[in-house]
Order: sequence, then structure tokens, then C-alpha cells
Amino acid sequence: MTEKASITDTLGQMGRAMLHWLIGGWRIILFGMLLLSLAFSPATYGRDYRRAIAYQIVLGTAANLLWFSVLSALASLILIRIVVVTAVSYGLSKYALEMVVRVLVLELIPLTAALFVALRRTLPDGVELAEMRTRGDLAALQSQGIDPVRREFFPRAVAGMFSVLMLAAVSCVMSLVLAYLSIYGFTHWALAGYTRVVGQVFNPAVTMIFMLKTLFFSLAVSMIPMASSLYDTRSTPLHSRSKAANELAAMVRLFFVILLIEIASLLGNYY
Repeated sequence: MTEKASITDTLGQMGRAMLHWLIGGWRIILFGMLLLSLAFSPATYGRDYRRAIAYQIVLGTAANLLWFSVLSALASLILIRIVVVTAVSYGLSKYALEMVVRVLVLELIPLTAALFVALRRTLPDGVELAEMRTRGDLAALQSQGIDPVRREFFPRAVAGMFSVLMLAAVSCVMSLVLAYLSIYGFTHWALAGYTRVVGQVFNPAVTMIFMLKTLFFSLAVSMIPMASSLYDTRSTPLHSRSKAANELAAMVRLFFVILLIEIASLLGNYY
């Protein structure tokens, strides 16, 4: 009876965990629909709300863009050098540029941009919003006639999306320039062949998958931490869960979604 009871308890815990994940996914979808409705609402772009959106975009992008660009340039140079040397050693030098573009630009930069923005910006923002809800700051805004979702959640979500897209775009262009300089040097004679190889990699299907992947990364990074702070803390007070545990729950959910997006993009590109 004890063994049967333990098995039943284990199955019950697994079922409750699965139900919790499903409810969390449904809440993320609801939050995305809420943000979409706010994006098409003229009231969202009033003077006060517009100022909050601009402030969060500048705050979330300015500092991250500099640091991520520097780190991305250093990592790109190292990776380009490794790929080129390896290709030359195996007699595959003509495929070195294509491998650099596929590995670095198509796969690594969008993924690292999303993770960088998540760890630097959106996950801490989610914890901050959860603490604001616990302190009653959001309720105070609502009592003053200010929509807390439109004032606090929407600007941070838009800033997270913009940051991922901006960091990925700037780093991709910079990596393509560094790849050209590393392989061909400071000459313009190889520009025609270089653009031809890059154009062959970025065919219409690959370009569409690349754009959709980056867009979904930005949506996941911006929505999941905000949705967790909006819904998860309603029934569970933050003081009963530590700040690290609250951030870890959103982080695991976010990384799981990013992994699914990356797997889907790999299937689309290579199968």
C-alpha cells in the first residue's frame, strides 16, 4: 500500500506540474493578446504613455547595445578564425565563408542576443514588476486612473522586443563585415564573390526563417517574464517565494520556449 501510495503521489505531482505549465502557457498567450490589443489602441500612445515607452526603449537598448556589440565582435573574430583555419586544414577553404555565415549569423547571433537581453533586462524587469505588485504600487496607479499594464508592462515588453531586434541586426551586419575583412583583408576586389556567397546562403526560405526566428525570440524574451510577473504573483505572494526563485521560474519557462524556437528553425533550415 505504501509503494502504491508513493506511485500515486508521484503521478499526482507530475500531473499538477503539467497542469501548471499548461496554465502558464495559456496565460502567456492571453498576455500576448492583451499587448496586441494595446498596440492598436490610440490611448496607448498618449503623451505620458509615449514618454514611458521611449524611456524604456532607450534604457533597455543603449547600454546593452554597446556591451553586446563589443562582446559579439570579439566572439565573432575568434569563431571566424577557428572556422577558417579548420576549413583550410581540411582543404575546404572555399566553404569557409558559407560556414561562417550559417553558424555565426544564422544561428548564434539571434540566440545570444535573445539570451543577453533576457538576462540583462527582461527577467530583472519581471521581478521588479512582481515586487511592485506586492508593494501595492500597481494598485496605487490603478486607483489614480492609470492603467498599470499600459504604463508599466507594455513599455517594458516593447523595449525587450526592440532590444533583441536591434542587437541582432547590428551584430549580424558587424559580423558580416568582420568575416569579409578576416578572410579577404582590406580589399574591394573580392566583394562580388563575397556578396554572391552570402546571397546564396540567404535564399528566400532561409531569410524568412531567420526573420521569423528573431521575431519569435524577441516576443518570447519580452512576454514571458512580464506575463509571469502579472499572473503568477496574484495567487502566490512574493514574500512566500524568494526573489531568486521567482526569477528562476520565469527563466526556465523562457529557456524552454527559446529551445523550441531554435529546434524549429534548425528543422526548417536543414531538413
